[in-house]
Amino acid sequence: MTGFLSNLKGWMSLLPRFSFGNCLEIIIITFIVYQVLNWIMQTRAFALLKGIFVILLFTFMAFILKLNTILWIIEKCSTIAVIALVVIFQPELRKALEQLGSTKYFFSSLITPDKHDTMMTKEYASMLSKAVFRMAKVKTGALIVIEQNETLDDYIKTGIEIDGLISTGLIINTFEKNTPLHDGAVIVRGNRIVAATCYLPLSDNVNISKDLGTRHRAALGISEVTDSITIVVSEETGGVSWAYKGKLIKVSEEAALDSLLYSRINRAEVRSFKTKLLMKSSEEGNRDEK
Repeated sequence: MTGFLSNLKGWMSLLPRFSFGNCLEIIIITFIVYQVLNWIMQTRAFALLKGIFVILLFTFMAFILKLNTILWIIEKCSTIAVIALVVIFQPELRKALEQLGSTKYFFSSLITPDKHDTMMTKEYASMLSKAVFRMAKVKTGALIVIEQNETLDDYIKTGIEIDGLISTGLIINTFEKNTPLHDGAVIVRGNRIVAATCYLPLSDNVNISKDLGTRHRAALGISEVTDSITIVVSEETGGVSWAYKGKLIKVSEEAALDSLLYSRINRAEVRSFKTKLLMKSSEEGNRDEK
């Protein structure tokens, strides 16, 4: 035993000295890395970084296969690429610096929102579907964006804050013609209408039908840059459409829309149930071992 302790002490002496300063550095670096990753995940920078990763992977493959001409071109373009990255990420970098200068940022960044707060229940999904098809009957134009995993805070800031529970009457009154809130998009987070009159990016897809108006282009535009679900009611035809991941699908019945919304909700509920089931099985396994 004495020999083992002596060997252990010898091994520990090989390690670098661990002081209070080292501990403080680890905490600061961990916090900075966490904030950078959190910033990347909450902005469009994540999608841009995926593109950069593809380019780096292509460069690595060119290096392995010894494609000298391609490597020479990449080397010559590397200086320009650094400047281009600053230009491309300019809006995200500006937002990050603004948040850094805000005193609220340090407190809010330490609080992680509950995922259940961003999940719409079946009851409120039915209210939303009912409101959409009531507006469709009288050809009231509407644009409703439902937030998923990616935050829509940048677009919420462009509108007027409401922060009210979803109800059929509230949605219909919001889009009523000649009212202050009818123009623009309504953004929904969980069971709440967060904001109205929000501005959305228009799709640049040249293959979109010329019959589609600005609402449909905005619905496609937001679905191309986020994982949100967008419901559109056409003012001209009264038709209802569903935009998701750059695709537009027509919905002819209230039950069909209700089913589509519930299928998205149900996936989240199933994932939550599986997680709880695994945790329960693990706890039972630990009790059995004891």
